[in-house]
Amino acid sequence: MADSNSQVWQRGTVHSAEEIAAGIRRIVLRPEKPHAVRPGEHIDVRVLIGGSASIRSYSVVDASPDGSELAISVFLSPTTRGGSAFMHQLMPGDVLEMTQPLQNFPLRVGAPSYVLLAGGIGITAILGMAALLRRLGATYRLVYAARSRKAMAYAGELAALHGEQLEIHLDDEGTSLDARALVDSVPESAELYMCGPIRLMDAVRRSWIERGLALPNLRYETFGNSGWFEAEPFTVRVPRLGVQATVHSDESMLEALERTGLDMMFDCRKGECGLCQVRILDLDGRVDHRDVFYSDRQKEPNTKMCCCVSRAVADEERTSTPATVTIDIS
Repeated sequence: MADSNSQVWQRGTVHSAEEIAAGIRRIVLRPEKPHAVRPGEHIDVRVLIGGSASIRSYSVVDASPDGSELAISVFLSPTTRGGSAFMHQLMPGDVLEMTQPLQNFPLRVGAPSYVLLAGGIGITAILGMAALLRRLGATYRLVYAARSRKAMAYAGELAALHGEQLEIHLDDEGTSLDARALVDSVPESAELYMCGPIRLMDAVRRSWIERGLALPNLRYETFGNSGWFEAEPFTVRVPRLGVQATVHSDESMLEALERTGLDMMFDCRKGECGLCQVRILDLDGRVDHRDVFYSDRQKEPNTKMCCCVSRAVADEERTSTPATVTIDIS
């Protein structure tokens, strides 16, 4: 029997699809092999980009008790080359390939108190946790940060369900989240779960470490889709294998190398496991480290990078010239 986190692929039929916030589409799927869903789980989906299949990961927002219906929410990236656009074009009756629910972000029941932090579309990974903690009568805060109200998915439902436990921060209303202040307000015994842009999560992680809080009590989910810089095309070279490819804005280096026919090592595709790491031989530009596998000390020399999420960007003074990274792979 497969373990609870093995990738069992199956067909899923779109039951409904609707826009629920600016650029965010809620898609309800009916998998052919239903499986009960736990808070924090996600599914992998095969999307078609230019006729080629790629894999994208989406948190399960909510599901029926037996998993016969499950919902995901997809943000239409402004720099997409087809991944999120493919998902936004799905209509009821369409069929796609998907995995059973996978767990990389489990909620530990029994902590003295919780802080749940969602940044933007990261609410999709947090919403189910908040609902479970409410049902259990746990002590929790739900902190939701976004650019604007129109960009907030599920805002009305969350306000109705969680009341005073919900805390909203909006950039365009001058109430942006202060990561340090948030961490300073967390009880020492509390557990903090977060999902959102890498800048937000890195600020929280740094403040958490500076305060000396227990690292096992800080838990997070990342799909590697945000970084310190805007995604831009760059060139990757593998001289030993005679390979050169352009990495487009809406694909990873891993996907670009696979496109050339290279057999790459990988597992999570989210910058968490480190299996896809490559050695940097030369760099014309800067590395946008989007992983959570390396520590800050390991990232600083720019000698390695996780090619499933991290990218290269042009130097500030040479923005008209695309970056080039020369690598070697195992």
